[in-house]
Parts: sequence; C-alpha cells; structure tokens
Amino acid sequence: MNFLLTLRIAYRALAKNKMRAGLTVLGVVIGIAAVTAMVSVGQSAGALVQGQFEMFGTNVIVVLPGSRSHGGVRQSGHPTLTAEDSSAIAENCPSVIASTPMIFTSGQVIYGNVNWSPDTMRGVGEDFLVVRNWQLHSGGFFTARDIHSAAKTCVIGQTLVAKLFQTRNPIGQKIRVKNIPFQVIGVLQAKGANMVGEDQDNVLLMPYTTVRKRLQGSRFNNVHAIMASARSVDLMREAENEIDHVLYERHRIPPGENRDFEVRNTTEIANMLSIITGTMTLLLAAIAGISLLVGGVGVMNIMLVSVTERTREIGIRMAVGARGKDILRQFLVESVMLSSIGGLIGVLLGVGSSVGITMAINSFSQGTEWPVIISFKAAVVAMLFAAAVGIFFGYYPARRASLLDPIEALRYE
Repeated sequence: MNFLLTLRIAYRALAKNKMRAGLTVLGVVIGIAAVTAMVSVGQSAGALVQGQFEMFGTNVIVVLPGSRSHGGVRQSGHPTLTAEDSSAIAENCPSVIASTPMIFTSGQVIYGNVNWSPDTMRGVGEDFLVVRNWQLHSGGFFTARDIHSAAKTCVIGQTLVAKLFQTRNPIGQKIRVKNIPFQVIGVLQAKGANMVGEDQDNVLLMPYTTVRKRLQGSRFNNVHAIMASARSVDLMREAENEIDHVLYERHRIPPGENRDFEVRNTTEIANMLSIITGTMTLLLAAIAGISLLVGGVGVMNIMLVSVTERTREIGIRMAVGARGKDILRQFLVESVMLSSIGGLIGVLLGVGSSVGITMAINSFSQGTEWPVIISFKAAVVAMLFAAAVGIFFGYYPARRASLLDPIEALRYE
C-alpha cells in the first residue's frame, strides 16, 4: 500500500470523528505544552542566576579577614588583610588578572539641598572595574596617583545620578560625604538589581586610601576585604591556591597553624545554583511528562475503540488482498498522526506559555528581569517524544487489528 494513500486514509478516518480525535489530542497537547513551558522557564531561571554572577564580576575570588590566635585562643574580628596583600596577589599570582582592596563605609551624600544615602559606599583600588566586569558610562576612574594621594574624588552609580543631579551632568560636580567635598569624576554603567532585589546602581566608590584616611581617620593600612579576578573559569582553583600560598608567606603563618584569612570562590556558588536550577528543571519536566503519558493512554484507548468499530472494514480489506503488515501500518500511522498533531499544537502552546509565564514573573518581581528563553531543544525532543508516544501506545491496537481473522472480521456486526 502506498504511504501517501495510507496518510489519506488515516486523515479520513480521523476526520470522521473530529470531536473524539480532538479530545484525544488534548491530552498530548497539554503534556507537550507543559514540558516545553517548564523546561523553558527552568532555563530562564538558570540564565538569570548565571547573568547575576556575571554582573557581580568575572571569575571573582573574595578574600576576607579570618581569625587569629592570641594566647591559644581563637579571636575573630581582627584586621588581617592589607592593601599590600592585594598588590602582592596581583603581582605574584599568574592565574589572577587583577585584584583590588575594599573598605566599607556608610553615610549621607549631599549635593546642594538634596541628600541621599547610598546602599553601597566603598573605598576601592584602581582595578575595581576590571575585577567587577563593570564599565563606565561617562568620565574616568581612579588612577594610581589618586590612590597614593588619597584624592577626594569619587565615581557614582546611575541611581545617585537620578537622585542628586536629575538632568544635570554630574561629571566635575562637587558632592559632600561627611562634610568632606568630593569631585565626581565618573559615572558607572547601569547594572540594575541583583538576585535579591538590591539596587546595584545605588553605589558610591572612592579611593580606599581616601576612605581610610579622610573618612575614617585611620593611620593603619588594613582593609575589610580583597577581591580578585581569575583569568578564566578553568583557572579558578589554581588562582585560589596561588592566593593561599602568597598570603601564607606574607602573614608568616607557621605550618599546621590556622590561616588568618578566608578565600571564597563565587564560581562554586554559581555552579551549585546552576545544579539546583537544572535539577528543578528536570523535576518540572518529569512532572509535566506524566501528563504526556496520560495523553498516550488516551491515544491507546481511542485506537482500541477504533479497531473495534472498524472490525468489518478490516475484514473487507484483508478479503481484497491487504496483508497484516498493511493493517498494522495503517493504524500506527493514525496513532502517530494523532500524537504528532497534538505535539505540534503543544509546542506552539508551550512556547506561548513560557513567554507568558516569564512576563508574568517580571511584572511581579522587584527589578529583577527574567530573560525570555525558548527551549527549542526541549520542543524538538517533545515532538519526537510525542511521535514515540503514538508508536508505543498505538502499536498494541494496530497489532491487534493486524491479527484479526478475515472471516471473523467480516461476520462482525
């Protein structure tokens, strides 16, 4: 039997019972749509996590002060890191591309008769933008000379521009921080909110020496943290080991003694979150796949009913020369056609649902923008799975039809 003729016969058979075929397809549509939508939304969540860590910085390693022993007692809170440690990391660690010390502070910023309290006020080094993978919108950044002279200069985020200057150009303007005048020399590119909804653009950056000497009045060289950037993700572990080695030597930590610093790798956190989001995506897809199996059972049920209804037709075809494999192929084609049509509609519905779900999440989220990702791979797999469902659940009814005795089939009423 010609395959095109088989398709025409299958189409006519399904068209005779449009309502029944439509209800049968509905189960497959829901299953495919659910799988496509859930996988796409899961991938959007994974992309959001990855994007947030890329915004945080490029292959960032954070070094924090640890605790040190005094009289055999472990004491925390002591300043154990210095700006020289940051310089040594940048100079002596081949796997590190840049490093910057950081000092945290807080306070109000005043411009004219307007004041504002930034979420983040930091003293940083000249390589901060390299480490954080942050670009300038306008102006410039601190130089080594600014760091050395503790210059009263600052770089601000887009939120401070909007709150303090509105439509004015902030470059060259003077603002006051704790009654000390600072000149704005640069404006950072907008980054938006982070994963927990904090505004990353509500930031004020100053040379760390300026914060330490002019704002804190300290004569010490300690810093609150050091942030370094590895040359690539593959070199993260090697960069950590190099930082450990450099700081062990600089801090003269004897063998067997606990170190007075902590090295934290943000990539490990990103990988862990990616594993979690990936697992959740698979879990959602598995749950959605159950509905697809239910749709397959519906296809099998309808095909069994169709075989029973068309028993006499099967007997006539066998009487005029149709072979068992022709009957088998006929009913398999009908089953696969039902599942494939349901799969196509389900993919389209799933794509639309994933876009709608992502837009709905964005409308309720506070500043965090979920990326719209359409998982075409999931759609293709879902389509193939739909066809497989048609073959799997259609084979038994088709096989049953092919094994009917022609004489008994002709006698069937």
